[in-house]
Amino acid sequence: MGRAFEYRRAAKEKRWDKMSKVFPKLAKKITLAAKEGGMDPETNAALRTAIQNAKGENMPKDNIDNAIKRAEAKDLAAFEEVNYEGKGPHGVQIFIECATDNTTRTVADVKSYFNKAGGATVPTGSLEYMFTRRAVIEFELTEGLDPEELELELIDAGLEEIEVDETTAYAYAAWTDFGTLTSAFEEKRIEVTKADLQRFPTSPVQFDDEQMKDIDKMLDKLEDNDDVQAVYTNIA
Repeated sequence: MGRAFEYRRAAKEKRWDKMSKVFPKLAKKITLAAKEGGMDPETNAALRTAIQNAKGENMPKDNIDNAIKRAEAKDLAAFEEVNYEGKGPHGVQIFIECATDNTTRTVADVKSYFNKAGGATVPTGSLEYMFTRRAVIEFELTEGLDPEELELELIDAGLEEIEVDETTAYAYAAWTDFGTLTSAFEEKRIEVTKADLQRFPTSPVQFDDEQMKDIDKMLDKLEDNDDVQAVYTNIA
């Protein structure tokens, strides 16, 4: 699978294991999707995917329903998605996706994490080219499902490659093919565990164990923040 793949998996497992933080973040994604595209998952693909991801994390149905209803709340007008970029300990590049109803609070928090770690935020767009945005669909390899055959069948839907990790598989495509690929999985009745748009470093950098201690300490702070939806780095 490669060191980069193993690191991504370990980082993701660590991030999603914090259940007390997971549900609020999932709820925000559901609410934003409902706000932007309507409250009916049948006609709103983004909402359908957000609900699917929430179910994959065993989020209670009541929580999901409440998150959808919140899209009608008057105080949601100021709710928005914002990105922040910066260089952390030992020069690690960090791209942060947030969803917040108070950007003043969020940017202050993010800047404080960078400052305390000896890093600094950079102007929006400075690191955009250092990451490639890709669609990632996670699904289980059930009996009779051949990943090699599936690759051939989904090429026309934008599929670029499939990585297999024991009984779990990951399908990758350009971010512009996210909707087409998720629809193809639905048509084939393949149950998707998670589906998302993720950012991958174009020039990954190796850090030693001592450097990673400093980096991980800062990443933990970012990921624990309720406004932070996802954190990406250029770690190899």
